[in-house]
Amino acid sequence: METPSVTTEQKVRALMSDSHPSGFSHLDPSGAARMVDVSAKEVTARTATATGRVLLSPEVVAALRGGGVPKGDALAVARLAGIQGAKRTPDLVPLCHPIAVHGVDVALDVRDDGVDISATVRTADRTGVEMEALTCVMTAALGLIDMVKAIDPEAVATDVRVEEKTGGKTGHWRRAS
Repeated sequence: METPSVTTEQKVRALMSDSHPSGFSHLDPSGAARMVDVSAKEVTARTATATGRVLLSPEVVAALRGGGVPKGDALAVARLAGIQGAKRTPDLVPLCHPIAVHGVDVALDVRDDGVDISATVRTADRTGVEMEALTCVMTAALGLIDMVKAIDPEAVATDVRVEEKTGGKTGHWRRAS
C-alpha cells in the first residue's frame, strides 16, 4: 500500500506546529528562543541586496578621493571587510542559519558627504541571505570607519536596510521607497 506524498508546505507546517502560540517561528512552545528547522524547505537560488551609508567629514572624503588615507586603501579594506562579514554572519547573529554564500558584490561610492555602500549576496540554499547582505554592509561600514577614525572620529554608519530579495517561498520583494 502506497502512502500519499507529503508536500513541502505540509512538511513546513508540521515543523512549525511546535511554535509558540504567538506564531513567532523563532520561539518554542514555552517561549524560549530556538533556531527554526528549515530542512523541509526547498533549495532555491536566492539573492538579497542591502544598502547603507557612512557619513564622513569633507577632509576624509578628500583623502578617499585623493588616495591620502594614512592607513592605506580604506575602500579596499571596507570591501574585504564586507565580504568577510557576509561569510561570517551566523557567527554574529545568533539564530541565523549557516548557509553557503556563493557570491558577494560590494560597491562603495564616495559622495560629497560620505560613502554609499551596496551589497548583493547570492546563494542556493533553504533560507535567504538578507542577514548576510545586511552584515556585509555593516562590516564594510565598520571597516571603513576603522580606516579613517584618526582623521574623522565622528564618522557615522547609517541607513542600513534591505532593498531587494529574490527566491524562496515569497519570491521577489523590493523596497517601495
